[in-house]
Amino acid sequence: MIRNDEEPVGLDALDRVTWALRRAELAVQTLKEQRLRPLGMAVAHYALLMSVHAEPGLAGAELARRLNVTPQAVASLVARLEGRGQLERREHPRHRHVQELHLTDAGREALRAADGVIADVERHITDDLGPDKTAQLRALLDHVTKTVRDL
Repeated sequence: MIRNDEEPVGLDALDRVTWALRRAELAVQTLKEQRLRPLGMAVAHYALLMSVHAEPGLAGAELARRLNVTPQAVASLVARLEGRGQLERREHPRHRHVQELHLTDAGREALRAADGVIADVERHITDDLGPDKTAQLRALLDHVTKTVRDL
C-alpha cells in the first residue's frame, strides 16, 4: 500500500527539462505527421528516405541502429517503400548476404516533396523564435546531445 507521503514521482516531475523536451518532440512529431499525411507518407518513411539519401548503400541493420528502431521495423518500412518504387536493394559488392539500400528517382521525388513539408514546419518554428533564439535553441540542444552521449 502506498502512503500519502510516498508519491510515485518527484514534485518537480512535470517541470523537468526532459519532460519539456518530450512535449516539444511530440508536438513537432504530430504536426509533421499531419502535414505529411496528404503525401501518403509518415515521419518514419521520411526519416528512412532521408537516411538513405544521406548515406546511399546503408544496410538495413545499420539503418535500424541509426533510426533507433528494430531491424524488423526497418525491414517493414523498406518493403513498403520498395513496393512504392521509392527504394531499391542492391547486393553488396563484397558481402553477398548484405543488401544495400538506394533511393530510386521516385524516392528522390517523394523525399523532395516531403522535405518541403518538413522545411515549412521548421520555418514556422524558427520564424516564431527569431534568429537569435533559434541559434540559442540549436546550441542548447546540441549541448544536451553531447552531455547525454558523454554519460
